[in-house]
Amino acid sequence: MNAYVFPGQGAQFEGMGLDLYENSSAARALFDEADDVLGFSLSQIMFKGTAEELKQTKITQPALFVHAIATLMSRQGGQPSAVAGHSLGEFSALVAAGSLSFEAGLQLVYKRATAMQKSCENKPGTMAAVLGLDNEKVEEICHTVSMQENHVVVAANYNCPGQLVISGNLSGVNAAMVAMTEAGAKRALLLEVGGAFHSPLMASAKEELEAAILATIFLVPSCPIFQNVNALPSISPIEIQKNLIAQLTGPVKWTQSIQNMINYGITKFVEVGGSGKVLSGLIKKVDKNIETETL
Repeated sequence: MNAYVFPGQGAQFEGMGLDLYENSSAARALFDEADDVLGFSLSQIMFKGTAEELKQTKITQPALFVHAIATLMSRQGGQPSAVAGHSLGEFSALVAAGSLSFEAGLQLVYKRATAMQKSCENKPGTMAAVLGLDNEKVEEICHTVSMQENHVVVAANYNCPGQLVISGNLSGVNAAMVAMTEAGAKRALLLEVGGAFHSPLMASAKEELEAAILATIFLVPSCPIFQNVNALPSISPIEIQKNLIAQLTGPVKWTQSIQNMINYGITKFVEVGGSGKVLSGLIKKVDKNIETETL
């Protein structure tokens, strides 16, 4: 059984999608449609933009979404038995499984991106990767630090065993990094991100996105989607909507999702879109014997 997995922010690269545009008529039509839906030339920023331009949340997210679906359309590899996406990638996964149309998915992704960028500007924050501590210890330290005045920090991305990303305001993340190093973490390093994703600081973005999600038609997907906030499979449109809304301020339980997908019977993971290297590496750290492929 195969599963398609879709990356989130951090998997973008300069020139992304240009080869697809030049070599696939289906992909070309999709890029043109995306430009029409958004009202600006996202494709030109993807093909010719600088790394700095591509790093802006309002560009990164729709760019990765469009790139993933264009990759899927131009290199169709058969019907998956399950899908999952890391953070933003969950929207690509839903389109791949037929739960969302491409246009509806793109509109939601752009709404999500602009709302998140606004939240980042209004409530500055950051994220940090913590290596070499178990999940329970990271969670405990985050809880302890957050009890202090003006500190906000939570466990945000469970990427793979021994790699957990924390998120919050600058004072909270910095205090947690010191505490985690003292507790025996191999490393605790700040990430180059625009804000405190998957933390309470995204509450205003969550409100904006919730209204858009509830106003969008979701269909029953062609296969289960393992969602970030609970790492469990779903085919219920109502449940999918609820979990997507919770995702902005909730954690990305990627390690748990991969473990549950393997238990479900998945024997091969196919990474779709982005640089093609991000998720496969994490999956191998969950289970070094599992087969991975880049589409």
